[in-house]
Amino acid sequence: MTKGRLEAFGDAIIAIIITIMVLEFQAPESEELAALWPIIPQFLAYVLSFLFLTIYWNNHHNLFHAVDRVNGAVLWANLHLMFWLSLVPFATAWLSGTGLTSAPVTLYGLILFFAGLAYLLLLRALVTLHGKDSHLALAIGRDSKGKLSLGLYSLGVLMGVWMPIVAIATYGLVAILWLVPDRRFERAIRLAQQSSRNTQ
Repeated sequence: MTKGRLEAFGDAIIAIIITIMVLEFQAPESEELAALWPIIPQFLAYVLSFLFLTIYWNNHHNLFHAVDRVNGAVLWANLHLMFWLSLVPFATAWLSGTGLTSAPVTLYGLILFFAGLAYLLLLRALVTLHGKDSHLALAIGRDSKGKLSLGLYSLGVLMGVWMPIVAIATYGLVAILWLVPDRRFERAIRLAQQSSRNTQ
């Protein structure tokens, strides 16, 4: 499989996941604006999950523009990431249907944690394939942002047991951290282009 096909596969999966989430909405039978109030928690949960999914889509897209090739380990690492992302609609539906209660908030955080871990493993698989001295490896560096995200997810999961509202705020903080575009992959592409020009 080429990296283009893998990227297209990821695009399709994430698009389907978002579609499944929005289909969970049931339009009120009443024509009154007040009839929308009961679905506000569902809408807010959808917004948070949509934000996470689009962040993953954006970084996934940029990541595969910064690499030359893929192998079997990368394919499995990518499928591992897609597995955890595919659970987001279920966790979102449970979270929005039960309010800010311990079990749904904790499960939501666990899924976000394992998705973040899967993304980190995908990065490691690509660095292993391209080499520790590759432009990709140099651009990723220590991946402090990724590791900080996993730490915050872990904190959120723990807080979910006792203080669900704090847990949701912690998950939201991770989303805010990633709203700033990840320039590392653009840096890898620039380094590769400069190297190519220098060897010509």
